[in-house]
Amino acid sequence: MFEILGAPHFWVGLLEIIGVNVLLSGDNAVVIALAARSLPSGQRARAVLLGSVAAIAMRIVLTLAAAEVLDLPYLKMLGAAALLWIGIRLLLPGQGKGPDAPSNRTLFAAIRTILLADIVMSLDNVIAVAAAAEGDLTLLVLGLLISVPLIVFGSTLVLKLMDRFPILVAAGGALLGYVAGEMVMRETALQPWLPPENGPWSIALPAVGALLVVGIGKWLAGRRDQAEPQRVIELNDGERR
Repeated sequence: MFEILGAPHFWVGLLEIIGVNVLLSGDNAVVIALAARSLPSGQRARAVLLGSVAAIAMRIVLTLAAAEVLDLPYLKMLGAAALLWIGIRLLLPGQGKGPDAPSNRTLFAAIRTILLADIVMSLDNVIAVAAAAEGDLTLLVLGLLISVPLIVFGSTLVLKLMDRFPILVAAGGALLGYVAGEMVMRETALQPWLPPENGPWSIALPAVGALLVVGIGKWLAGRRDQAEPQRVIELNDGERR
């Protein structure tokens, strides 16, 4: 064990995994912040920590099975659709809030959203991490675990910025839509009908994904805001009767 820790290639590989994971986890930090922002302030830190740890654990499992998972046809399309749905849902105001929503279920819902989004967004990322580990399971697990506090810090910072600058919430949703479009661009089954990934039209589909998330999210949020006063009036009328 000590011989392994003293080997230069071990530390080089460890630094590579930490670097790759942090660089590729910027969008994951946005997801964690978006999912936690609707929670009461006392639960936000817990959701960020538990969500990050659970996401890293899931990423280890994904990395071990990366080659088999990524070869499945149309998987990226399904993942892109799931990511669009997550992005739209996270843009809706008051997700999980309300007197009828128990706090523990709300926290669980946030962690579940973080896990689902991380699974979808990490399908490509895990390949780079697996390549850096070169089959060394100890190196893989250790590198990803060390990345946890870095991702937690990034998520906490993004969450504070979203509270201060609400426009970043829409920007975060747009990022998820953009990533969804990129996933579709990398779907091997659609390559004959799609423009080259590095061509001038390569950003068209990701841009459409970003616009879809923001547009549909804002539209649904507007409908919810219009329906809420009517719901309050109906509740008040019911109480008077």
